[in-house]
Amino acid sequence: MDVLTQVEQEQAYSNLLLNSALTQSSLDKGDAGLATELVYGTISRLNTLDYFLDRFVKKGTAKLQPWVRSLLRLSLYQIMYLDRIPEHAVVSEAVNISKKWGHQGISGMVNGVLRSVLRQKEELVVPEQLPFAQRISLQHSHPLWLVERWIEQYGEAAAESICRVNNEPPSVSVRVNTTMVSREQLLAEMEAAGLDAVPSSLSPYGIIVSSGGNMAFTEWYREGMISIQDESSMLVAEMVDPQPGMTVLDCCAAPGGKTTHMGELMKDQGEILANDLHAHKQKLIAAQAERLGLASIVPVTGNALDLPMAHDEAAFDRVLLDAPCSGLGVIRRKPDLKWTKTAEDVGAIAELQQELIQAAAKLVKPGGLLVYSTCTMEERENEGVVEGFLASRPEFEVEKDPDGFQERVREQALSRGGGVQILPQHFHSDGFYIARLRRVR
Repeated sequence: MDVLTQVEQEQAYSNLLLNSALTQSSLDKGDAGLATELVYGTISRLNTLDYFLDRFVKKGTAKLQPWVRSLLRLSLYQIMYLDRIPEHAVVSEAVNISKKWGHQGISGMVNGVLRSVLRQKEELVVPEQLPFAQRISLQHSHPLWLVERWIEQYGEAAAESICRVNNEPPSVSVRVNTTMVSREQLLAEMEAAGLDAVPSSLSPYGIIVSSGGNMAFTEWYREGMISIQDESSMLVAEMVDPQPGMTVLDCCAAPGGKTTHMGELMKDQGEILANDLHAHKQKLIAAQAERLGLASIVPVTGNALDLPMAHDEAAFDRVLLDAPCSGLGVIRRKPDLKWTKTAEDVGAIAELQQELIQAAAKLVKPGGLLVYSTCTMEERENEGVVEGFLASRPEFEVEKDPDGFQERVREQALSRGGGVQILPQHFHSDGFYIARLRRVR
């Protein structure tokens, strides 16, 4: 309840607050898992919970004290979406907390609201007769403006699928460090250790682990054999196709997942300049490179817009611009995003992306590749940026995908503006856009 209240009141990041709270608590693994489910689940279903609570709270949820609103939301989440917690226990726990935090009147109100909810539980259904976008917004808990935007860009069926899949738990996927071990060998080791692990069908470097806890605590991770990375994200380095001995620039590199993947693909031969705006993130990139045994990565700090002034023109064989974006493709991992982002945010970030891709292009050698990627599904940030760039830079052309990419990815994903648009429902991975551009002269 405290984490949910702080997230709402202070616009704090739920993952950071929750990790801090769990670190300070003495919860066992099962209870920590339940706490995690309650926080992310309640945030994910926010507007649906409020829609139903407003039927039972006389003055409306918006006028409640923030902690009371959080308490009612997480209680209703358990009643509506979880099936292993007895309903009487949910009510009893909520009343006890409200007595501890408030006064008799508040605990009485909480008790009355939740008991009314239980009596009318079968009636907690989103009306079928609502307009399509509004019904999807409430049924799958997304802001109406975002649902309407996705309907406009992808159609009703795809928009509903995006919203539905965004509420499903993300897969745990790891990338194999092929400079140390093959995927087959690592899969055999995981199987021998009793893990439920299968090869990724999306990336030839990925493994999906269905059981095994936090993979960052494993010996494989400590020894640099794996990195934790979403399958869609693994495709980016593959599109860059860096070869041993090349000079590569990663314009916006932190926290270093794609940078280190490129280092592995280059067999740690050549140089990767890993630039990021924030100095403290340079340490993150350096730590990952050291863990993975990659000496070819050189972390630097600076504004990506200033990179053309810091380097000779056409200095790099490969340039990756994994651009800052609205992040709407990773809502499953960061449910707060859908409630904090606005349509205005999308417009502002698209303007920055146009400036960044123009700056990055100056550093690509003739014959070299520029790869543009984002973790969003927004047209203005994706094909809009690439199409605008190509119209202004005739020396660049769309380059065909690497061998094997077509069969694995494009047959199910969408081709947009010369790039590939992956939606969350395509492979149960993050929403991602990747475009591969060749400088032909």
